[in-house]
Amino acid sequence: MGDSLFISDLHLAPAEPGAVQAFHRFLQGPARSAQALYILGDLFEYWAGDDDLAEPFNAEICAALSALARAGVKVHFMRGNRDFLAGPGFAQAAGLCLIDEPYVISLGGEPVLLMHGDALCTDDLAYQAFRAQVRDPLWQSQFLAQPLAARKKLIAALRERSETEKQGKAMSIMDVNAAAVVEAMRAQGVRKLIHGHTHRPAHHTLTLDGQDAERWVLSDWCKTPAFLRASRTGFSVEHP
Repeated sequence: MGDSLFISDLHLAPAEPGAVQAFHRFLQGPARSAQALYILGDLFEYWAGDDDLAEPFNAEICAALSALARAGVKVHFMRGNRDFLAGPGFAQAAGLCLIDEPYVISLGGEPVLLMHGDALCTDDLAYQAFRAQVRDPLWQSQFLAQPLAARKKLIAALRERSETEKQGKAMSIMDVNAAAVVEAMRAQGVRKLIHGHTHRPAHHTLTLDGQDAERWVLSDWCKTPAFLRASRTGFSVEHP
């Protein structure tokens, strides 16, 4: 059985050629020998809707993922806070399977919880309110009903506002809440959690109901492109 690979927070965009090049290098190299690839959100800097698939950059990324899928690698995609509008059209173009959060897989006979990670940042009340709004099906349907150009303009404004608001927030508020981590793992009956979002790659150990547990935080690719490999010998962080 082949290895499973995990990535998140690539924030791919034409303005980040280094991350884009690393992504293509990853797909043509390490990913080709994997059994499965799990993309845990924020593959793109933003996704305005599946009607933006004709945009050359988006088409390029989808074609690269589709080629990997045709090579026999099972590709799974979990929506993040930047690409939560990715839908069936994107999945078909990229040859992948959409998975919802939280999602539990089996690795070596043990259940492992996959999340994007933003739902765990419960100390940031303003963000959680915004997250609940944009994840609401009615809000999404109304947003997607607007012209693509109008959506992109609004997304740009939201991103600018978000960056401004971050300057006034304590770093600890934007990290995961320890109690939220425990609650999520306990609810799914797991001792291992893999997520991204925080841009704080690390391997954390904790005690959960008297048992050893661990949490892997994936790297963001604009700073340090990296992926997590799950093999028969355990987990390892590698670079494309």
